[in-house]
Amino acid sequence: MSYPPQPGQQPYPGQPYPGQPYPGQPEYSDKSKIVAGILQLFLGGFGIGRFYTGHIGMGIAQLLTCGGFGFWALIDGIMFLVSNDRTDAQGRLLRG
Repeated sequence: MSYPPQPGQQPYPGQPYPGQPYPGQPEYSDKSKIVAGILQLFLGGFGIGRFYTGHIGMGIAQLLTCGGFGFWALIDGIMFLVSNDRTDAQGRLLRG
């Protein structure tokens, strides 16, 4: 392989093209887990944290049940803040 790489040629065998994630590397959302957690703690009775992350169905369920009488919203908000594997509606990890 010649250096610098020719157009359309990978820089090094087995590595992605510039600007592409490595294989197996998680894709990150543009949404923040901290914002989602705070929204869920303070406005979880309206499902705002779930609407923010794109989970419309769960947001509507929280809206109709007043956040599971507050318990579901409280637990959900804490889980957003402490968990590192929460995702948005497209399955991308929320940013820290």
